[in-house]
Amino acid sequence: MGLLDAEPGSVLNVVSTALNDTVELYRWTCSFADKRVENWPLMQSPWTTLGISTLYLLFVWLGPKWMKDREPFQMRLVLIIYNFGMVFLNLFIFRELFMGSYNAGYSYICQTVDYSDNVHEVRIAAALWWYFVSKGVEYLDTVFFILRKKNNQVSFLHVYHHCTMFTLWWIGIKWVAGGQAFFGAQMNSLIHVIMYSYYGLSAFGPWIQKYLWWKRYLTMLQLIQFHVTIGHTALSLYTDCPFPKWMHWALIVYSISFILLFLNFYVRTYNMPKKSQTGKPAVNGISANGVSKSEKQLVMENGKKQKTGKAKGE
Repeated sequence: MGLLDAEPGSVLNVVSTALNDTVELYRWTCSFADKRVENWPLMQSPWTTLGISTLYLLFVWLGPKWMKDREPFQMRLVLIIYNFGMVFLNLFIFRELFMGSYNAGYSYICQTVDYSDNVHEVRIAAALWWYFVSKGVEYLDTVFFILRKKNNQVSFLHVYHHCTMFTLWWIGIKWVAGGQAFFGAQMNSLIHVIMYSYYGLSAFGPWIQKYLWWKRYLTMLQLIQFHVTIGHTALSLYTDCPFPKWMHWALIVYSISFILLFLNFYVRTYNMPKKSQTGKPAVNGISANGVSKSEKQLVMENGKKQKTGKAKGE
């Protein structure tokens, strides 16, 4: 007899038991969580983070429906402020992680987590918390795409990357806000400084986009990052570094998923260029939160021509 064929009462008992076991498991894991961060914003429980991620997924689903019969927002000034704001936030995170790890004498080969209140260790933990928060702020990337009716940019890779990074890094901050965790965050924040600089510059419009020839190298840089992450983690496992092994293996699997998805994106975007209506490869198609050439011309939205002389929301 399967679960669906069981009596309603027994099904409820199974569900209730499973929920109670899950709660007990969470309480047990909290007994060895990082006590330094337990009272920091968003860290008391996972529900706020899960709630924000759920609202994000709901907006991904409902946002395009709400925008269907509305004119797209261009939001040039908002995009410029947002993207360069992310540049400074990631630069701050990189600086804090670099200086904190340098002053604490961190090893790039193997570094355990120090849960003490040492000023350098707390500085690293705080920088990692800001890194976690930055992943929540990055949800706005998707919001801007949808408000601008760039729904083709909201791919599975895009949503998977944003949603999992914010949600899973809550676990990282809760249990391992330091040690080996600093390396990936430090490398990723530096790459995001470069990436959001590109996005911010592209938001100024077509006059500068012709100079932004290095977009494809951002994807290559991200792919290199994932390979370095796997190599660094594998070395840590090989040397039996005293860092949670479950997190090492989870990071390897997670990085492999990104390599596969980003490789697929790279091949489709750069090795298989899309054709424009004239039959020629499309040029300077900005898939970031910038402003493309088409936004300065007449565009087709839902079968109707719309003028973009003065954009909605600009």
